This record gives sequence, C-alpha cells and structure tokens, in this order.
Amino acid sequence: MIRRLPLAALFGCLLALLSTGTAVAGSAEARPPYSLLHMNLCASGYAGCYAKTEYPKIVAEVVARIEANDVNAVTLNEACSGDVAEIAARTGYHHRFATVIYRGAPLACKSPEGRGVFGNAVLTKEAIHASEDAPFSVFNGVEQRRWLCVTTARRVDVCTTHLSTGGEAPGTANATQCAELTAVLAARTRPTLFAGDVNRRASCAPPTHWTLTDAAAVQAPGIQHAYGTLAAPTLELEPTTHTDHDALVVRAGLRR
Repeated sequence: MIRRLPLAALFGCLLALLSTGTAVAGSAEARPPYSLLHMNLCASGYAGCYAKTEYPKIVAEVVARIEANDVNAVTLNEACSGDVAEIAARTGYHHRFATVIYRGAPLACKSPEGRGVFGNAVLTKEAIHASEDAPFSVFNGVEQRRWLCVTTARRVDVCTTHLSTGGEAPGTANATQCAELTAVLAARTRPTLFAGDVNRRASCAPPTHWTLTDAAAVQAPGIQHAYGTLAAPTLELEPTTHTDHDALVVRAGLRR
C-alpha cells in the first residue's frame, strides 16, 4: 500500500532539503566549473631570472601547483618542450607546445641541455581534440612571438601567448601583437579562456570578453592577463618561489 505524506510533512522535507544547500535540478545558478593555472617559468636558461628557478625545482613547483589547484587547464610561458612533456607525464595532463623561433631557428634550452626547445604550452585535464598556433606579424629583436590555442573534449578553447617587450604605445610591436591577439580570440566560437604574459597593462581582450590581471601581484605586477567568455570569473594570485612572476588561478563557470 502506498502511503502519502501530509502536505505539511512534504513542506517540511522541502525546507530541510533547501537548508542543506543541496542544488535543485535545473537551477539556473548551477554551472559546470572550469579552472586554469597560468605561470611564466623563465626556463630557457638564457634569461637573467633563470638562476631563481633552481632547476629542476621550477618543474616540481609547477607540478605541485597543478595538483594542489586541481585545474582543468594550464598555460605556460617561457617553457621548454622537454619540461612540459615531463610535467604532463607527472600530472596525467594532455599537452600541446608552440616552439618560439629565435634567430631563425628553434632555441635549445640550456643549463642543463637536453630539455628540448623554448616556447609556450597549454596542458589540459581533458583530451585535446585540436590545436593551432601561429606567429604574430611583427616582433622585437630576434625572438619571434606566437599564440597557441587548443580545443578540449569539453569544447572549451584554451589559449596563451607571450607578447614582446618594448612598451605598449601605438605602433610598437607589442601593440600590433595585441591587436592580432584580439582578432584571434574574437574569432573563437566556443567558450574561451586565455591567460598569458602580455607585457602590457592595457587589455587585449575583445569587447565580448572579460579581463582579469595580476595588478596585485608581488612580482612584475599588471602584465599577466586572463581573458574569457566563461561565467562569473574569479582570480587568485599565488606567490611563486622559483620564477619571477606570480602564478594566476582563474575559476569560472561554463555557460549553459
């Protein structure tokens, strides 16, 4: 025999359910979470900041931060391809790498050697279905700058770049690269999350994207940015031990 609860009892059960904070199916506020860690590693072996990395401690620090934050994606600037492959193997993440051309050829990382070539990377917890990268039309000096975007199995695009130094005034290489980055991100049709060292304070985000920056960072504040189209973004800054930029952790929600 089926027993029916009195209306008052049903009402009491509903109140108890709501008081526990249990989400009601179909709630407009419930969004699948998405998170990203960004770091500039200063890992080439050539830059003045390299001594601080105390290699291989910088690799261990990246792995520890990925595991502690349990992020969906990671963007890395000034990285080495061999180190990125090691980080991916130790964390179980998928990865793509974009090689930076230096004096017309890939730049082999040194001190120690055998770490692959210099460039930028994206790592993702979910499988990568596609990736693309390309150089900007201009750059300062002998180091080519390029962007990298991947599309994950969740159909989220994750992008990074490291723009030229030399100032952000109109007509500079940085300003030209910024405008080209704006166009690259504006052309994405899927939910998009970008993070990178843009070496400028003014945003390169398209009008449809939000902007978060590391203006409150301890090291080199204001020049690492995150842009995106995901919902309700938040930014956490984590001081680093073995590189010259703080780490960024972006958390947001995938729009339904």
